Amino acid sequence: MSATADHAEERTNPAAQLGFRPGQVVQELGWDEDVDQGLREGIEAITGQSLVDEDHDDVADAVVLWFREDDGDLTDALVDATTLIDPGAPVWLLTPKTGRDGHVEPSEIDESARTAGLAQTKTIAPGGDWAGSRLVTPKTAAGKTGGRR
Repeated sequence: MSATADHAEERTNPAAQLGFRPGQVVQELGWDEDVDQGLREGIEAITGQSLVDEDHDDVADAVVLWFREDDGDLTDALVDATTLIDPGAPVWLLTPKTGRDGHVEPSEIDESARTAGLAQTKTIAPGGDWAGSRLVTPKTAAGKTGGRR
């Protein structure tokens, strides 16, 4: 695909900025009627596969987690989101934008991500009412042993 085609897809497909590739299995958690259907369809168009839900029992290449302030404990949700992905695979945390019902403060996202063993590597505004945070297991955490000095 040419650079021009890449830019055209980014303008027409809001999911293009999420970095998904054809053939990837993406698990979706936290779905409700308020999610951005265009973003969901965009992910499916890029990967060529339907999103899988929380009943998926195999390893996924990435997770999309829709989370609102009243959905419970964000740290627990992030820990749960990492159970069926490989280390380094992204968890895309999608939360309502500032001023929208269910907005989650950036400080809560940061603290919950760190507590869950994740690092925020990118933030996006894919359009609509949702903001996205790309969270991954930090590379420095991989291979650490629990040994004492």
